[in-house]
Amino acid sequence: MSTVIPFESAKPAAAPKPERVGVLLVNLGTPDTADAAGVRVYLKEFLSDPRVIEDQGLVWKLILNGIILRVRPARKARDYLKIWNTERNESPLKTITRSQADKLAEAIADHDHVVVDWAMRYGNPSIKQRIEALAAQGCGRLLLVPLYPQYSAATSATVCDEAFRVLAGMRAQPILRVTPPYYDDPDYIEALAVSINAHLATLPFQPEVILASFHGMPKEYVDKGDPYQAQCIATTNALRKRLGLDASRLLLTFQSRFGKAEWLQPYTDKTVEKLAKDGVRRMAVVTPGFSADCLETLEEIAQENAEIFRHNGGEQFAAIPCLNDSDGGMDVIRQLVLRELQGWI
Repeated sequence: MSTVIPFESAKPAAAPKPERVGVLLVNLGTPDTADAAGVRVYLKEFLSDPRVIEDQGLVWKLILNGIILRVRPARKARDYLKIWNTERNESPLKTITRSQADKLAEAIADHDHVVVDWAMRYGNPSIKQRIEALAAQGCGRLLLVPLYPQYSAATSATVCDEAFRVLAGMRAQPILRVTPPYYDDPDYIEALAVSINAHLATLPFQPEVILASFHGMPKEYVDKGDPYQAQCIATTNALRKRLGLDASRLLLTFQSRFGKAEWLQPYTDKTVEKLAKDGVRRMAVVTPGFSADCLETLEEIAQENAEIFRHNGGEQFAAIPCLNDSDGGMDVIRQLVLRELQGWI
């Protein structure tokens, strides 16, 4: 005699809820305070990273601790004070990165098992703090998002280094993915072009020259195989094509050099000076290597280089904002994240 199975019990079991996934946006870092003490702590962590300064031998340690950390913090603190978000008592980089994480969470809120957070490679909130917090929320999978359009060992790779160090101390490690650089991603190039054109339309002048200024690095690092310079060139070439500008109208330069070694050239400040002396009177600068405005864009470009330009005969200077948490910038981050989450969501 056969057994009749009640209809209700014959229904398939409900599918298990998907495992929680953590998405961690990471940018370079910032001092916690805009004073010499805060900058000293930040610089010590930053300049003690062998990905940033590869030769961490005795001579460098003597220079770092005997000279740089005694002299540079007070000077850099004055620069930070020029751009500091006094309302939140934090740097603009921290304000913007937090907003990018909040807006990304809102944009992918229909994936309710995805948790979005943010961290800084140097300073706070640290990668260690946020990975541990995501693990505590049950995230068994982690997507690491270095917010650098172009890859370099001194930026993207050191984010991975730190994440791996954190995971090395965890018994139950989350499964890890890392987003790739997006230096020539069509969505990124389009967002840059739209942002540049929109900003240029607000200016009371038409720039004769636009500089695409990227953060510099020692030439030796590229000679050893770092792909950063090639990716900066690819970004600039794609941007020239999209904007319809040739190499004489959209120039590639490198900023923020440090120390006496040869860095990638041409240097931004020297180019700005020469162009002004050669008769260029109207200039704009865009910084496509930065996903968020920070000291290097708001102070070094918008203030220092503007002064260099005017001091040498230039008249009108504009610093074009980074994509930041704009609609276009967030669309780039959202599409990058969703593409790399395939199979997890």
